[in-house]
Amino acid sequence: MESLGTFLKNRRDRITPADIGLRTYGSSRRVPGLRREELAQLAGVSAGYYTRLEQGLAETASEQVLDSLARVLRLDDVEAAHLRNLARRSTRSGLSEPPEEHPHDRVLALLDALDEATPAVVLGRRGDVLAWNRAGHAITAEHLPFDAPRDPDRRPSVPRLFFLDPLTRDLYRNWSELAEIHVGYLRLTAGRYPDDARLAALIGEITMGSSAFASLWADGEVMDCTAAPMHLQHPTAGALSVTYQVWLQPDSPDHRLEVYTPNDSGSADALRLLARPEEAPGDARRTPVRP
Repeated sequence: MESLGTFLKNRRDRITPADIGLRTYGSSRRVPGLRREELAQLAGVSAGYYTRLEQGLAETASEQVLDSLARVLRLDDVEAAHLRNLARRSTRSGLSEPPEEHPHDRVLALLDALDEATPAVVLGRRGDVLAWNRAGHAITAEHLPFDAPRDPDRRPSVPRLFFLDPLTRDLYRNWSELAEIHVGYLRLTAGRYPDDARLAALIGEITMGSSAFASLWADGEVMDCTAAPMHLQHPTAGALSVTYQVWLQPDSPDHRLEVYTPNDSGSADALRLLARPEEAPGDARRTPVRP
């Protein structure tokens, strides 16, 4: 998991004196960005206090200090929220086993109500698939059992599939773009839930198994995950393009409902094809999987 000090240093290295109009008088510099003393002065804190923050030796940081650091480091709203999450984490210690996740009845009712050709997936805090409809299964993980989300021990992990499963990687024509979003959002999640032992284990597993993930994680980017295009080369439906939209759930804020909408008429036709119940009797293939 990322520490407050690691995040601060990463962002400090990205801000040059020229970016903020700080004169250097031609002196040689051994750091790529701001020195600790320069950042501390601009943020209105002592150099010793800021150094303790970056080294993980300061117990707390006030909202005023965090606001000042975010301003000097030019953090956007998501990055500033991540900074605050990491600052709160500095007062905690240790990991714990999180409770088992269950999707709320209201989100399952919404999943039921969606058209069968509208792919939708309910995701837990770590990106585990808690439920999906037939089209959601077909567009994201057709090669996995449809009923996998019912068993907590077999639930597909979207981050794990995305970086460690070759079939999933081959599915996305804009894999590199989506990979940055996946890593940035996973970092944001890690800041929100710093004591989640399963999340820490997942990040460690993917870091060890994917050099692409490890490289992106080292970049230190953090971002939210709300909407983006996905360009697919689907093994059954061929080339198609959709946009995913994330709907947050007030009753279970850790969970997200991802809905995929087609970007063109050909993609809409492909989604209808994927949702067609051809293999199972009756309405079995149209029924969303529930835990």
